[in-house]
Amino acid sequence: MTREGIIQFISFFLYAIVQVLLLKNLVFFNTGFCFLYVAFILLLPIETNPMLLMFLGFAIGFIVDIFYNSLGLHALSMVLVGYLRNYWLGVITPQGGYDAGNLPNVKSHGLQWFLVYTMPLIFVHHLTLFLVESAGFGLFWYSMLKTIASLSFTMTLIVVLQYLVPQRKRI
Repeated sequence: MTREGIIQFISFFLYAIVQVLLLKNLVFFNTGFCFLYVAFILLLPIETNPMLLMFLGFAIGFIVDIFYNSLGLHALSMVLVGYLRNYWLGVITPQGGYDAGNLPNVKSHGLQWFLVYTMPLIFVHHLTLFLVESAGFGLFWYSMLKTIASLSFTMTLIVVLQYLVPQRKRI
C-alpha cells in the first residue's frame, strides 16, 4: 500500500469516527445536521475510479447507518454522490483541464471553484437523504428546510477545515 493509500485509509476512519462520535448529536434547532463524512468522497483525488468512489461511499455510508440506525439512507446518498462526482468534475473542468495528481481542495483550485464543486454534490446528498427519510414528497418543504440548513452547516465546517488543516500536495 502506498503512502497516499495509507493516508486515505486513515482519513476514512477519521471521518467515520468524527461523524458518529462527535457530530451525531450536533444539531441546530432539529433542522441543521452536519454530515462531515461527505467530504471524504469529495476530497479524494480527481482521477479516482468511479466504481471505487461508489464502493467507498457505500462503505462510509454503511458505517454511519449502523450508528444512526437509518437503514441504508446514508449509504444510498453516498453511493449517489460517488456516482455523480466525476460527472460534475467533468462539467466544471477548467479550460486547461486538471493537473495530474491534483486534489480537489481550496489550496489547489481556490475557494470559488471549491464551492462550485462541493455545494451541488452536498445538496444532492442532503436532499436525497431527507426526501427518502420522509418517504416521499409529503414533507417536501420541511425536507428542503433541513437540506438548506444542513448544507450551510456542513459547508461551513468543510471550508473552515480546509483552512485549518494543512493541505498536502499529491506527488
